[in-house]
Amino acid sequence: MEIPIPDNKKLILFDGVCNLCDSSVQYIIKHDKRDVFLFAPLQSDIGKQIINLFEIDTNKTDSILLYTPNKGIEYKSTAALKIASNLGFPQNVMSIFLIIPTFIRNAVYDFIAKNRYKWYGKKEACMIPTPELKEKFLE
Repeated sequence: MEIPIPDNKKLILFDGVCNLCDSSVQYIIKHDKRDVFLFAPLQSDIGKQIINLFEIDTNKTDSILLYTPNKGIEYKSTAALKIASNLGFPQNVMSIFLIIPTFIRNAVYDFIAKNRYKWYGKKEACMIPTPELKEKFLE
């Protein structure tokens, strides 16, 4: 199965009903000066295709994924830190945390992900991008 994104782009899959995820997407858009990222909710058709293609257990990973053509999929804290590494200074300094073992980073990530609805709330439906941002979102 071919994922329809250009080789020079990276696709961020996010929980479309999560307020924290929505805020994170808005932050990434604002700081994505090199126009690297495209976005799609996990709940979208392309999100479901990628979940099926990579056989992702959504009970274990349900908040953020980073898909890069020719490289595949990144999960959880690794995805978040690799996204930050593409945003430029000072956000890219966060990638230093990649030296921390994945099981430690993901324990922190999982704690935040598990509590994100309680702390930040949840929407009834996925966000609808403004006309200016429509080309950054896949369905």
